[in-house]
Order: sequence, then structure tokens, then C-alpha cells
Amino acid sequence: MSSLFDRVRFPLVQAPMAGAQGSALAVAVCRAGGIGSLPGAMLTPDALAKELATIRESLPDDALFNVNFFCHQSPAADEAVDRAWFTKLAPAYGEFGIDPASIAAGPGRLPFSEAAAEAIAPFAPPVVSFHFGLPSEALVARCRAWGAQIWSSATTVAEARWLAERGVDAIIAQGLEAGGHRGHFLSDDLSMQLPMLPLTQQISRAVATPVIAAGGIVDSQSASAAMSAGAAAVQVGTAFLRTPESTISKLYRNALASKAATHTALTNLFTGRPARGIVNRFMREYGPLNADAPAFPLATRQSAPLRAAAEAAGSADFTPLWAGQNAPLCEALPAEEIVKRIGEAALAARR
Repeated sequence: MSSLFDRVRFPLVQAPMAGAQGSALAVAVCRAGGIGSLPGAMLTPDALAKELATIRESLPDDALFNVNFFCHQSPAADEAVDRAWFTKLAPAYGEFGIDPASIAAGPGRLPFSEAAAEAIAPFAPPVVSFHFGLPSEALVARCRAWGAQIWSSATTVAEARWLAERGVDAIIAQGLEAGGHRGHFLSDDLSMQLPMLPLTQQISRAVATPVIAAGGIVDSQSASAAMSAGAAAVQVGTAFLRTPESTISKLYRNALASKAATHTALTNLFTGRPARGIVNRFMREYGPLNADAPAFPLATRQSAPLRAAAEAAGSADFTPLWAGQNAPLCEALPAEEIVKRIGEAALAARR
């Protein structure tokens, strides 16, 4: 792992943020001296290939970048759960004039598959990372066949040990304060998940595998603290959301720049799985954690039409505004400047 980060200017990884970025952000981070990431969970194989082609064409052949996937088990639809959830959301649908009968399946998130592996193989990404554990041994072996490192997220020491036993090359210690979906996979008990600093410290002492600290890292101070806690590198997500290279909407950007960003919470309303985002009307009225929501990622079917209707009316009341707890400290800067500011602090702390 140390040799991998010796190949880049800074021990900094850009967090893959599905729905909030494409290849442009990954390329900008790589050019600035970090490791850029492409989220693959919401991309078709054709879209994956197109984005990876852009990355390869934009960077030197030896550039380090990461492609990230979810590896959850796709649940079977439950008609009773769906009907009950539609009924609960009926007032919101009525407000926007949405007919539940007209709603098709939502975009959802796809787990890593043979088709995805086939799509990325020609581009041989140097790092393939996973959320929610690991895919099958066969799929992991296929990625290793072209020389890729395998990374995965852990939210507890137990998950870190599980990953270390399976030979991952790095463990991303995802602290409770991190934005987006929780990477938990051994237990759904959110009380077991620790903030970034104690999680990084405990995982670093529990396993020999290098640790990448994630959660609340938005400036030099938080980066230095993470490295001092035993991290080999830091992973930065929310700080890149306000960059010109991200693809988020104006509504999303306005929310990040507002006082609303001071209040985030874990919610399962949008996708069916706990993820941290800025508290909005949907979360206040229905959650933020609601046991009646369909399983991940099926809840997207019901939340997506509400999001589309509200956004068309100029409102982010039903938009998943994924962000970490340190969102108020993030600035609207180019990705290059963010990489240098945070990366220099992380590098200094590593020395």
C-alpha cells in the first residue's frame, strides 16, 4: 500500500459519489496529485465503458484511479410492503398530482456483476473498490487478474477484520459522520458504527492492512488528525461536491451553501438503506429512518417521482442531499485546489 501512495503526490483518495459526479472529477483529482474515483453503481456497462475511456484518454497510462461498486444482494420486490409505503406517501403524491399506478421501477443501484467486470476489464483500472462488503471470490479474482488492488469499506472493527481475512489491499474506515450510504455489511445496528477518528485508530491496531480514513475530512486540520490516528491515506467526498467538476444540481449546491447543511442525519427514505444527507422536508415528515420503507435499493421507486416533481417546482424538499457532518466547512473551489490543500496536510502528517 505504501508503494501505491508513493506513486501519487498526495495520500488522498476522492470518494466515489454516485449521482454526483462522473469522470471529470476523477480526472481532475488525478491531475492534481490524488487518486480519483469513478462510481459505477448507477452506470450501465456501456456508460461505464464510456466514462473509463474518457479517464484513460485524459490521463497518463500509469495514472492511479479507482472504480467503485456496490456489492449488495438485490432483494425481491414485496408487493405488500410496496402498497403500504405508497399508502403512507399518498399525501405527498397527492400534493404533486402523481398517480402511484403510473410509477415504474426507479433507477436504483446495481451490484457488481459479470457484465460490469466485462465492461471495465479492457481498461484495467488500478483499483477496484467496494461498498457493502465484497462480491464473489470469482469476481474479485477477475479484477486481480489484471493487477487491480481491491479495497472495501468497513464501519466497524469486525468488518475490518472480515475484509483483512479475505486479503483486501486497503480498508476504508468509513466514520459515522461521512456523507452518503453506510458501508455496513455484517450488522445493520447503527449504534455499532464509530466516528472516523476512533474507528481509524481501532482498525489500524486490529489489522495489518493499510487504512484509508473517511468521514468529516474537509480541511488540513481534519486530514492531519486522520493521518495521526493511523491512516495511510484520507478519503475526501463532501468537500468535492461544490467543485465545478461535480455534477450536482443548483438546488443541491444551494443547500450545501446554506444553514441547512449544519443539520445532517442518516435516512433510509430515498433508497431503503441508511445514508447521511442534509435534513429536508421528506426526512422531517417521514423519518428520517422509517421501518416501513422498502429494502435497498427498491425504495428509490417511490422516492424518485417525488424528487422529480419537487425539483421541477424549484424545491429540494424530496431530494437526497448526501453530505457529511462537516459540510458547512466546505468551500466552492476547484477540485485541484481542494486536493492540494487537504493533500499537503495529509502528506505532512504522514511524514
